[in-house]
Amino acid sequence: MHFVEPSREVLAETLLAAGPDAPTLCKGWRTRDLAAHLYLRERKAAVGLGLIIKRLAKASDQATAALAAKLTTAEDYARLVNTFRSGPPAFSPMKIKALDESSNLIEYFVHTEDVRRAVDRWAPRALDEAYSDALWDELVKRAAILYRGVDLGIVLVRPSGPRHVAKRAPVSVAIVGEPGELLMHAHGRTRHALVTFEGQPDAVALLQSAEVGL
Repeated sequence: MHFVEPSREVLAETLLAAGPDAPTLCKGWRTRDLAAHLYLRERKAAVGLGLIIKRLAKASDQATAALAAKLTTAEDYARLVNTFRSGPPAFSPMKIKALDESSNLIEYFVHTEDVRRAVDRWAPRALDEAYSDALWDELVKRAAILYRGVDLGIVLVRPSGPRHVAKRAPVSVAIVGEPGELLMHAHGRTRHALVTFEGQPDAVALLQSAEVGL
């Protein structure tokens, strides 16, 4: 099943409902900045590359800030979000379904939660089982990268039973949670992820103080 298109729709609706000046879990970003990022990411190659190539990060940040600054009215913001909702342009590599899925499935889930969880009261969404499975599969592919900076072994555990060893080390911590919650933790939203830990107290404390994510 292809989950990116409905995930894009949910993200767009979440951004529109929040408005342009709502907080997000992305440091220094309001919703207008996040919307600008999403728009540019599939329309400006340098912005997308800036997320993975350090020397391009500054240019990517500058382009995002410049576009966000132009969203001076609610109408400007809504127009940009609706353009993002309409999908990638014809020339975008994101038109390739396999690339779209691998690039955007996790991106859209995490950013939707970045808006939803930036308020005082929030509750986790009830996710379709097939969608949760798809999120888990993508997390397993990149977990080693996301936890590479943690000086511990990491085991990801779903309450339903599946486990994945993300990183091996003499001392390990198991992180237990639904796939969406594990994703939030793995992407550095550690204080906003509904997970529990199993391991030695000092190891758990080390994980909780570690830098996680890209």
